[in-house]
Amino acid sequence: MDIIDLRRAMLRWRGLWLRWFASAVVPPEVKGVLRTLEEGGGEAVVVGGCVRDLMTGRRPEDWDVATSLEPDRVRRLFSRTIPTGIDHGTVTVMVGEVGIEVTTYRTEGAYTDRRHPDWVHFSSELHEDLARRDFTFNAMALTVGGEIIDPFDGLEDLARGRVVTVGRATDRFAEDALRMVRAVRFAAQLDMELAPEAHRACTEMSEGLDAVSRERIRYELDRIIMSDSPARGFEMLRETGLLERFWPELVEGFGVEQNRHHAFTVWEHTMTSLQATVDIEGADLALRLAVLLHDVAKPRCLEIGPGGERHFYNHHVVGAAVARRLLKRLRYDNRTIDRVTHLTRHHMALHHYPQMKDSAIRRLINRVGLENIHDLINLRIADRAGSGTKEAPLSRGTVYLLERIGRVLEEDAAFGLGDLAVDGKDVMRVGGLEPGPQVGEILETLLDEVLEDPALNERSILEKRIEELARARS
Repeated sequence: MDIIDLRRAMLRWRGLWLRWFASAVVPPEVKGVLRTLEEGGGEAVVVGGCVRDLMTGRRPEDWDVATSLEPDRVRRLFSRTIPTGIDHGTVTVMVGEVGIEVTTYRTEGAYTDRRHPDWVHFSSELHEDLARRDFTFNAMALTVGGEIIDPFDGLEDLARGRVVTVGRATDRFAEDALRMVRAVRFAAQLDMELAPEAHRACTEMSEGLDAVSRERIRYELDRIIMSDSPARGFEMLRETGLLERFWPELVEGFGVEQNRHHAFTVWEHTMTSLQATVDIEGADLALRLAVLLHDVAKPRCLEIGPGGERHFYNHHVVGAAVARRLLKRLRYDNRTIDRVTHLTRHHMALHHYPQMKDSAIRRLINRVGLENIHDLINLRIADRAGSGTKEAPLSRGTVYLLERIGRVLEEDAAFGLGDLAVDGKDVMRVGGLEPGPQVGEILETLLDEVLEDPALNERSILEKRIEELARARS
């Protein structure tokens, strides 16, 4: 049995399972809405992503209901509704604290603005409603009795592992260019490939992405990054030219060879490192972004020495600035931008010091921040996994260093000014000083000494040292 036959068998089993157990799978709030709509004289089904998720073994995040009844009729059937998109046929039905979107079957006009239809006409035919959707596996419906309605062979495309548009790919992508990135997102999430026509249309129409808002692109990009196959997703974005439209700096690493410490090109290394984050527990969006962008400036920093050795001096510093520009371009929030750029700026901190002293480790933690040290370690793990050398994912020296960092973190040591046994008020009281720069200077001196020897972090010892430092400054 090949992979396609296996997928067909799994989908067939899930279809039978849904038919038998739909009443247990569909949430009671959704079932209640479906029954009320049917009792009110209409047809009602759940549609779109929730059906796709059920057929691929995923838990639906949202449940969308479609009906033959028009919005005004829907609102009369329920005691609490919100006209969230009533002009386009959508009413949110409130069942307790749960909101369920109910949308009337509809047909649509042309997308002159390349995002919204020029007009919407309500329809009583489910097939007409499904025909306007983007991909075949999103054009399926499920009745309350468990029947799968699949007029465009979405189940077959799921079995074949291909992302296929409803109708011509060029028509769907011309309506909304973001659908090209969505196609890649679904391929990454569902372990699929773009159908040849969809791949060709993305390549030919990639410039259309320039008209899409950066926020909408970011929404889809985040889901590619957080999927189980982010590297495959980014490879598709690069192959189709879509990545070039919003992050061309990242494409600069394609084909750029590195040095003897790396078996891969910059692009290959980045993709392998990004994929490694899937196996790192707790690897959130910011960490994955840092791994994706940590070497973004290497092509711009490439220098070739007399012996042909390739160097990338200060690529971490330049890379932090480039990463900040890329993240701002897609309107990421400031907290994410600061965290990613900070990790990019310091990602080399663990590379060259496998034998550093404990005091140097404490200074490293002070420099990068205690709250960032675990992210830095995980970035290092992903970075080493992407080297492609026999030492990957971690060399013995790096493993030893990480073990020592762990031991240092377990100590009750001071890594910042807030960890000292004294504060600014103590400095002024003991040293007889007024508020001013001298107070901060003395605290920094105390911290430097405590980082060297944590045993000094005792109030009596530090107060004596404050007296000495204050006298020296008088």
